[in-house]
Amino acid sequence: MAQDPLKHLLEQFRNGELELDVVLKKLQQQFLGKLPFATLDFHRESRQGFPEVIFCQGKSLQQIVEIAREIYHRHHRFLATHASEAVYQALSEHISALEYHPQARCVYTHPPKPDPLGKHRAAIITAGTADTAVAEEAAIVLELFGYPPQKIYDVGVAGLHRLDAHWDNIQSASILIVVAGMEGALPSVVGGLVDKPIIAVPTSVGYGTQLNGLAALLAMLNSCANSISVVNIDNGFGAGFCAALMIRQMIHLVHQNREPKDG
Repeated sequence: MAQDPLKHLLEQFRNGELELDVVLKKLQQQFLGKLPFATLDFHRESRQGFPEVIFCQGKSLQQIVEIAREIYHRHHRFLATHASEAVYQALSEHISALEYHPQARCVYTHPPKPDPLGKHRAAIITAGTADTAVAEEAAIVLELFGYPPQKIYDVGVAGLHRLDAHWDNIQSASILIVVAGMEGALPSVVGGLVDKPIIAVPTSVGYGTQLNGLAALLAMLNSCANSISVVNIDNGFGAGFCAALMIRQMIHLVHQNREPKDG
């Protein structure tokens, strides 16, 4: 495995091989990408396990293309969220082998081979079919980490008996992402039945008093279930990323426990 570039730089500085101003210049060159409209964080993959993600909303096509090219050149993979068909077409002219999920509004490089220790450790549950777009965004993030999830869709509180058909998959998962709009009740119901951490995702699906997801958000924040953490409205990306980091820590602990002990 290649030595961490930050650690290598610090060792060179400690050993007197490099002066401080040289180290600072190298840090800027290696870990920051300068564009007229953006400062890219090339060190994020080392810190968090995945490169900086492009949030396309509010950016021009040219800005998205330039950012994506820089990230791909450095990391050979990337993810762009809230992306339109036009974004996909523009990026495809510069980067080959891209995938586009129009429902999740994501453009991304091909996911890696699944990690057998992480596969299906997460399950994504939606209350309704209308919540699928947000759920698919979360699923794509998990797949890009190498941890494809189980998908259990359209099993909301209007017909909770539908959960029974998926109970084995729910119980076998380590983490549950529960996505719901309307009154946002499903995470609380699931949370009262399982001993697993739940990442609740409110969606902006529902009628007028649902207030574009605010009613579901408040319901999840006020849940009596003890195992629920809540991300922002329609934030499938955040839910997927949190779940991926949790799974990565689980895998790290598994590897630690498998290492031979001294003595």
